[in-house]
Amino acid sequence: MNKKQGMDKYLEAIYILHTEGQNVIGSKLADYLGVARPTVSQTVQRLIALGYVADTDTREIILSDAGVQRAETIIRRHRLLERWLTDVLGFDWAEAHEEASRLESALSERVEKRLAQALGNPTTCPHGNVIPGSGGFVANATPLSQMPIPATVKINRIFEHAEEDMDILRFLEGNGFVPGAEIGLISSSPSEHTITAFINGASVLIPIELAERILAVEVDRK
Repeated sequence: MNKKQGMDKYLEAIYILHTEGQNVIGSKLADYLGVARPTVSQTVQRLIALGYVADTDTREIILSDAGVQRAETIIRRHRLLERWLTDVLGFDWAEAHEEASRLESALSERVEKRLAQALGNPTTCPHGNVIPGSGGFVANATPLSQMPIPATVKINRIFEHAEEDMDILRFLEGNGFVPGAEIGLISSSPSEHTITAFINGASVLIPIELAERILAVEVDRK
């Protein structure tokens, strides 16, 4: 990975964490990227010098307008590539995420536009997250961990944060936790930190930490 690609990963991570409602500070960014905190500090300083991150007096890391524009370009290409890799080439979620991460920096604007057209101009990635510039919007949804139990819910999207763990992606897709799927929330176990869900004819235990990253809407059965 060259220096430019490395900084793009930082911009992407800052954007994602911010859009998921988190205050982005150095330690949180380090945990998300799996790097040392001093490395984050050095890279953020370079991003400030390049004009991609705002120079503020607070600990929070905030993208400048140029940083937002660059981050949205990267994320748009990544999510379009994920759609192509899953919908056309048949890759599973985890494989598609890994391959899209490798390919996104090599995609030109011309190829990006042709790819979007060939895919029918999708508005979301396979996990339900909006593709920047597509005209899509983030619908109101609630994490499974905050849903009433029992309830029947429809999955809206998976927080991007969950995509960084390949085992989680395989668990979600393998068990049918995909956008549009209806699931029954049967019970919760505070002591075990799990929720029991019923999906595709089977009961599945979901760790609370993961349930926080799956957004859904309650289905009205009346």
